[in-house]
Amino acid sequence: MTRYRRLHPAWSVAAVAFVALVGAAGFRATPGVLLHPLHAEFRWPLATISAAVSVNLMLYGLTAPFAAALMDRFGIRRVVAGALVLVALGSGLTVFMTASWQLILCWGVLVGLGTGSMALAFVATVTGRWFVRRRGLVTGVLTAGGAAGQLVFLPLVAVLVRDHGWRVAALVVAGAALAVVPLVVRLLREHPADLGLPAYGATEVAPPAPPAGGAAARAVGALAQAARTRPFWLLAGGFAICGATTNGLVGTHFVPAAHDHGMPETTAAGLLALVGLFDIVGTVASGWLTDRMDSRLLLGIYYALRGASLLMLPALFAGTAEPSMLVFIVFYGLDWVATVPPTVALCREYFGASGAVVFGWVFAAHQVGAAVAATGAGLVRDRLGDYAVAWYVAGALSIGAAGLSLLLRRRRGPLPVPIALPVAAGGRAWSYRG
Repeated sequence: MTRYRRLHPAWSVAAVAFVALVGAAGFRATPGVLLHPLHAEFRWPLATISAAVSVNLMLYGLTAPFAAALMDRFGIRRVVAGALVLVALGSGLTVFMTASWQLILCWGVLVGLGTGSMALAFVATVTGRWFVRRRGLVTGVLTAGGAAGQLVFLPLVAVLVRDHGWRVAALVVAGAALAVVPLVVRLLREHPADLGLPAYGATEVAPPAPPAGGAAARAVGALAQAARTRPFWLLAGGFAICGATTNGLVGTHFVPAAHDHGMPETTAAGLLALVGLFDIVGTVASGWLTDRMDSRLLLGIYYALRGASLLMLPALFAGTAEPSMLVFIVFYGLDWVATVPPTVALCREYFGASGAVVFGWVFAAHQVGAAVAATGAGLVRDRLGDYAVAWYVAGALSIGAAGLSLLLRRRRGPLPVPIALPVAAGGRAWSYRG
């Protein structure tokens, strides 16, 4: 028997997925930077512009479970390539808009559908297919891809808006999404079984199970079954608060809030980019911890710490980046999406083979929360003249999410194991280095 030792293809699939997530993340950096330029040019209320962001966030979440089912039926490669094209169209077409409904169509519908098709259910699908060992760590790394995209694009978008106008920034985001498409089409593989190999850390080749029914039927069926369980509602409720306190509030309104206190938008964008930098560290560390600790306890800790930091934020805003604000940025950044690896792990623990699709629905709750917070914070700013109330409410909700997480109980009984085929193909066995 001949024994080979080489890098498992799962790592190259993870690398391509990471780059694709970075390419799609360009748009995630733009709304906070573009709120004031769009308001200045078109005189649209901040609540109207925030509503477009809310539609985007809502579709971003509601598309995720269907995208996970579509990936099972038509393949990851086709779905991801199509999603990147939608992001590029939605961002590029904004340069021609003249009315607020066009902003909702481009920012909200097109980009929402595109980014939703590459949401965290994509991460759950890739890690579920390709990894058995180090699954939590890889989930953390891929989740950090979105933060890396924010880190790469946010300062660039802010400088482009300042020096060349928001239209150039929108076109750069569109170009970045399109640039990743050839890489996805050529290198993003579907299943390890297609190569005659086991997943990383497995000992047997597990053929992909044929999808039952259509993608929509599978997504809705998974929701119908999960919704009968207590863990689903606890996870969805906590993750809805997670979305409200990250993408919806901080991601959309931190730059305008800092600008209200006299801070230049480029400086505020740089601070938000630092959140992305420390989020990479925090999310990868969270993935590592998820492989070793109780995910319920991790979620409780993450949400409680986030709540404490948000309650202190209103007192930290100033015209310059004071040391106290930098401490908040580091602390909050480490916690930004550290909640994702333990939430994915819990969906897999409670719902087995349907875990990726169920996580899509949990993530949909995340984005519903984000959408409500994005519009709600815009209304608070329009009515009260500042964002203080929004920060205090977000802090209190985060502490409530910690309580929901600690109410989760361990699942009883083993998870269903897919039928597997022997590894040996042509009398060869495989050994990989990680």
